[in-house]
Amino acid sequence: MTRLNLVLLLAVVVSALYLVRVQYDSRRLYTEIERARNEARKLDTDRERLVAEKRGQATPLRVERLAKEQLQMRPSGPGITQYVSRGPGNVAHAGARP
Repeated sequence: MTRLNLVLLLAVVVSALYLVRVQYDSRRLYTEIERARNEARKLDTDRERLVAEKRGQATPLRVERLAKEQLQMRPSGPGITQYVSRGPGNVAHAGARP
């Protein structure tokens, strides 16, 4: 009878230790999941901010202003357009292969 009680006591102690270990692992994993969710929320917020910033940077008025100021570009017009034409011996005909 004493052996049976010792075996049962040992089984209860082992079971209790296993339960404590499982609860510890469960809490640790839950904490990691919450950290990952918080990181995902932060990344989503950063992504939305960057997308909005990108939209703001690519507006046509801003691009035109930067082209004028930084690249010294100007709008094209008939007065500054140069047309290139082929010489008389190099005229391409419709349907002709080069």
